[in-house]
Amino acid sequence: MEPEEKDPDSKYGDSRKFDPTFKGPIYNRGCTDVLCCILFILALLGYFAVGILAWSQGDPRKVIYPTDSKGQFCGQVGTPLENKPLLFYFNIMKCASPLVLLELQCPTTQICVERCPDKFMTLVKALQNKDDREYYKQFCKEGVDMNKKAPEILKNGLCPSILTPSKNFTRRCLPALESLKGGVIVVGNKTTFEDDKGQNINATDLLEASKKSNVVVEARAVAMRIFEDYTRSWHWILLGLVIAMLVSLIFILLLRCLAGVMIWVMIFMVVIVIGYGIFHCYMQYASLKGQAGSDVTIKDLGLLTDFSVYLQIQQTWLAFMIFLCIVEVVIILLLIFLRKRLFIAIALIKEASKAIGHVMSSLFYPLLTFALLSLVIAYWAITAVFLSTSNEAVYKVYNTSTCMYSRDTCNPKTFNSSNVTTECPDAECLFAFYGGETLYHKYLILFQFYNLFLFFWCANFVTALGQVTLAGAFASYYWAFKKPDDIPAFPVFNSLGRALRYHTGSLAFGSLILAIVQIIRVILEYLDQKLKGAQNKFAKFLLICLKCCFWCLEKFIKFLNRNAYIMVAIYGKNFCASAKDAFFLLMRNIVRVAVLDKVTDFLLFLGKLLIVGIVGICSFFFFTGKIKMVEVAAPSLNYYWVPILTVVTGAYLIAHGFFSVYAMCVDTLFLCFLEDLERNDGTVDRPYFMPETLLSILKKSNEGAKTVD
Repeated sequence: MEPEEKDPDSKYGDSRKFDPTFKGPIYNRGCTDVLCCILFILALLGYFAVGILAWSQGDPRKVIYPTDSKGQFCGQVGTPLENKPLLFYFNIMKCASPLVLLELQCPTTQICVERCPDKFMTLVKALQNKDDREYYKQFCKEGVDMNKKAPEILKNGLCPSILTPSKNFTRRCLPALESLKGGVIVVGNKTTFEDDKGQNINATDLLEASKKSNVVVEARAVAMRIFEDYTRSWHWILLGLVIAMLVSLIFILLLRCLAGVMIWVMIFMVVIVIGYGIFHCYMQYASLKGQAGSDVTIKDLGLLTDFSVYLQIQQTWLAFMIFLCIVEVVIILLLIFLRKRLFIAIALIKEASKAIGHVMSSLFYPLLTFALLSLVIAYWAITAVFLSTSNEAVYKVYNTSTCMYSRDTCNPKTFNSSNVTTECPDAECLFAFYGGETLYHKYLILFQFYNLFLFFWCANFVTALGQVTLAGAFASYYWAFKKPDDIPAFPVFNSLGRALRYHTGSLAFGSLILAIVQIIRVILEYLDQKLKGAQNKFAKFLLICLKCCFWCLEKFIKFLNRNAYIMVAIYGKNFCASAKDAFFLLMRNIVRVAVLDKVTDFLLFLGKLLIVGIVGICSFFFFTGKIKMVEVAAPSLNYYWVPILTVVTGAYLIAHGFFSVYAMCVDTLFLCFLEDLERNDGTVDRPYFMPETLLSILKKSNEGAKTVD
């Protein structure tokens, strides 16, 4: 593979000139992009100010505890309602109103109770018996006089007219509905019951009211089952992640010693693992053939909370098999067409293995990146929760008859003395939701937007810091003529110090550009959700085009930033100059960039895929109880895919953490390799810095002194 001809008049700039004094990353450098550094610091100060404001105004208890009609938190420790953790609705039927979906609050009195009612009872019947009165009283407002007549109590809204058997669900008392054979809905073994007015109420009506009283009932049911699975299998998940880390570490160490052999083994193993996945899907598909109900389609099933049902139909396994077949064919075709480029890519990976072997501290740097990213994510999440709960209790007028004040804002302290009660005797001033009309509440959405934008900026900055640090360390290795003698001491630490001292502004500049594109993508997704019900096809088409364009732009900026940071680490120039140099260097060697660099990325991706496949298959056999030796140890789960997906996702993140060091090393060595070809010609005065393996593949030779591996 010969280098491209160097055209001095190329539109992508002149090739690098030979410089006998160049020995790798330049130490004599100055601060870059100072203005952006100052802007970043000011933005961070504003971010902290927003956080402090949110923490002073917010109250996360509004997310944790249900609230009664007075806006008090049920079950909150240190309050009179500490022993009343459950929310009870006076008339659950009113929760079927469409207003629930608009205001997220049922237009009925709600109180905190110790337990949910477990039997049918009307107020009229309860007042006839002392024990029933005491039982009924716990579901009434405090201070109610149960010696009064039922009409007077109901007129003042002190008690519910009827109690129905209920169960605690997400800290709310919802009707204890059950489904009998044939789909008949019952509550307390009854399909219908009468209220105090003698009207029949169907259990199906209660079902609709129950669903609307909590718009996320089904989602929370799934979440509770998933949480239960995590409590049963967390230690096995942790063990799986430890195994994934050990497998990744062993793989990296083997690459250090046997890079060439490991790459070919990895390629064949990936093909075999995916092939086994195809075989397993086919066997499952064949075993379901002829079974009753297995020919039902996914569309017919719809959305179910019990995901195991999907694994009992043929169409699911057929879809899995088709997907894996496509992946297998694509990988095999890529290997066939890129077979000639694999040798150079393997040589580059071998050199990356040697570089990591000499700079072993680089393998542990992702831990710092992970810790900083965790801090950024935690700060964003906490601030977002406090912002979303930094509002006040809003009360509104609720009534059963026609009233001109219905749904108006009211004050519960002065409500009884207002004109509303005289004109609308049955009206009540009840808690509606948390909000506010102050200047702070009006601009709350802007604070959330600022919080999200700074999250993107800070997360991109942390990633950029890691890339510059590793690039500087690996560039020091490549440009050391005699390895490892000429490699500077503590290359990772020195590179980190240079990045923070001189190039905080450049990192902030590149991160800002990427954050702007990402926030635009979020806005486009938000608009897409808002316009889903629109009938304007042109607007939908335009939005899809914009989303696609900005997705491509984000990918391009990430690629350009990565290479720009490598140039920043080596030469110490500002971000724009470094991005220009990196882009022109890559464009002058576009064939190598399109083929060689992407082939190495593909091989490293196969490595991650292999680790995830091995860990995923082992976890599948364990959690499904297919391994006889440890069948007893496997936990009993609602969804066995919960720990499997968690282990697989964690294994990929762990493998990605290890291989990201490899990827950064390969990218840095690749750019250095391109510069080496432009700067030097292999003569005694201008010897190549690249290793003998790359020289032999390129059919080059060093007439001068050879590098020492």
